[in-house]
Amino acid sequence: MLRTKVEPQPSLFESLLPEEFRRLPRGLGAVDALLDDPVFFDPFRPYFDERYGRPSIPMETYLRLMYLRFRYGLGFESLCAEVTDSLSWRMFCRIGPYDSVPHPTTLMKITTRCGPAAVTALNEALLEKADAAHLVKLDKVRVDTTVVPANVAYPTDSGLLSKGVAKLTSTVGRLKKLGYASRTCFRERSSQVRRLAHSIGTWLRRRNEDAKEEVLKITGELASIAEATIKDAAYVARNTRRTIALRGNAASKKAVALLAELERTSSVLEQVVAQTRTRVAGEVPDGSTRIVSLHDTDARPIRKGRLGKPVEFGYKVQVADNSDGILLDLSVHEGNPADGPLLAPAVKRIARRLGRMPQAVAADRGYGEAAIESQLRELGVAEVAIPRRGRPGPERQKVESAPCFRELVKWRTGAEGRIAHLKRSFGYERTRLDGTTGTETWCGWGMLAHNTHKIAVLLEERGDGGRASEPGRHPPRGPTRTRPAT
Repeated sequence: MLRTKVEPQPSLFESLLPEEFRRLPRGLGAVDALLDDPVFFDPFRPYFDERYGRPSIPMETYLRLMYLRFRYGLGFESLCAEVTDSLSWRMFCRIGPYDSVPHPTTLMKITTRCGPAAVTALNEALLEKADAAHLVKLDKVRVDTTVVPANVAYPTDSGLLSKGVAKLTSTVGRLKKLGYASRTCFRERSSQVRRLAHSIGTWLRRRNEDAKEEVLKITGELASIAEATIKDAAYVARNTRRTIALRGNAASKKAVALLAELERTSSVLEQVVAQTRTRVAGEVPDGSTRIVSLHDTDARPIRKGRLGKPVEFGYKVQVADNSDGILLDLSVHEGNPADGPLLAPAVKRIARRLGRMPQAVAADRGYGEAAIESQLRELGVAEVAIPRRGRPGPERQKVESAPCFRELVKWRTGAEGRIAHLKRSFGYERTRLDGTTGTETWCGWGMLAHNTHKIAVLLEERGDGGRASEPGRHPPRGPTRTRPAT
């Protein structure tokens, strides 16, 4: 059952506190005033029943907790611990001094349950609210892409094979403990796989051609062991499925979940074996379909040309912001698609959300195609500042040397700083949720926290950041009073 707001009754302890302790810090008070709007409850309604079921935590509390989580880069456990110990954060999250803070797993479950659709709706509601206050400028928009790494270690075929065999062995052992497929033969090969994987590291230290050949040979042996393990796991899955069908409703729900996990892991490990066989044969596996993680099967190797990290493993993310630094659009893509075709759809989404077209759009050479510029002109963009790839001709040189074009190109370089800020302060350095859907959810919450902070600062600068007449809100910015001379 959905709960949107909580109406805490002020306790005797709170009433005895001085006024200074009942006010939120300056920046947090502006964010509290911005989020105090019922429009932010609507995105959660499709995921909760209005009348039936166990009451959820208040959505205004959840929204504020998620803001703090992404604004300050905290984990769910550390977030709940910090809120428990901080009186000002308790007031901001609408949690009384004697009330318990929601458990971290509760926040995790709500985040996974609502997914990217809810956070996308929250971002759109925030942009509409800011636009209604005349805070969103569309005089110029810049677009750039980056890689948000998945929560995976550096992938190797031997490592994936050994982890896959160990995971299948562990899952089968848990099924047998529950009494399913207890008489089905399954050979334990984890120790053999670990020994072979360790020997690869020993051979790689030699750094010669014989070592490379030996490593390929060992990797082929690991692939053969994985194939045998998959075959044994298929027998276990078949007998487990038969037992579950015979037991019907009396079958263990945990066994059903373990069976699904066993089948999923076997399917992923089969793909890893196939790409390993391709590499052992002397060919390079297709990067668009290469598996780099057993638990995050949507992550892909992406090459962006960075010197420190020539290849990253995760998702391609495109962000667009305006002259004030407000993020106007966000899109997550699997693999490494070309930048150019992503630009026009982003501009269309911005125009749909805000009801008007950006006057100028700037991007880097990755978008530099004549067709892309023509698409933006047809949409109604007046100025397009995208340098073309290769050596420009005389006519193009005149266009790119114009003062307006050069100014927009210089301003576009700030997109690199914006992306670095998102990575450093709002969680874009690594997604902690698996899959494309999880990355969309993760990056969406980072965008919401960034825009909330940015818009609150703009409101403060304009003098609309808070209402001093209400407890828990700071007074609006004004001239500092000085004591008269005596």
